[in-house]
Amino acid sequence: MKFDWSKYKGKSVHVTMLENYGLVADTFSNTPVYEIVFKMGKLEEAYEDGLLLKNERETGESVKIFIPYSSIKCAEIQEQ
Repeated sequence: MKFDWSKYKGKSVHVTMLENYGLVADTFSNTPVYEIVFKMGKLEEAYEDGLLLKNERETGESVKIFIPYSSIKCAEIQEQ
């Protein structure tokens, strides 16, 4: 069975990425620490290979984010 993303179009989706892309220094242990990266936005479209989210930046600029399914660790959907 496949998850049907189409019924969530227009809903807010918060995606936790599978890979840890952010890197920060931990001053206590003097080692690099990888941060978990999140992406969020309204679901515009669900394609065979991933999701297209639309988000508005603080500047008011609208951006679209394509996230391949292989990069998604988990997703939270707000049904409000």
